[in-house]
Amino acid sequence: MKKKEVPQDPSSLKNFTKELCYAVDETGKYTTDLSTGWNVKTSALDVAWKDIEKRIAEAKAKVLNGETSPILYYMELKLMDIAILSAYTGFFKWTINRHLKPLVFNKLSGKKLKLYAETFDITIDKLKNIELV
Repeated sequence: MKKKEVPQDPSSLKNFTKELCYAVDETGKYTTDLSTGWNVKTSALDVAWKDIEKRIAEAKAKVLNGETSPILYYMELKLMDIAILSAYTGFFKWTINRHLKPLVFNKLSGKKLKLYAETFDITIDKLKNIELV
């Protein structure tokens, strides 16, 4: 593609990042240019973000219904899974699965709650009560 044809369609990530593309300049040599987006890619990203927003809403509903602990909500909000959270906190995966149970979560020590809060970049109060979010 020619340098002047590099797509510059607005996307949901336009304020955060640009994509490096290779293009041919006026002299016929390959060069690089930054693209803010491309309609096809933007559409795919929008579908993915809607799915993420749905998962966050479902996790919040489960927490508010007492089905799971707030850890699930913050995992979804921060785009983490149990393996990633385990790597950040140092907790075993089975331990995190246990902490997802509301009764177990409510008995966690301040030290463990602080570690989760720091990992999610929130306060312990917000960790305990997602309605503050």
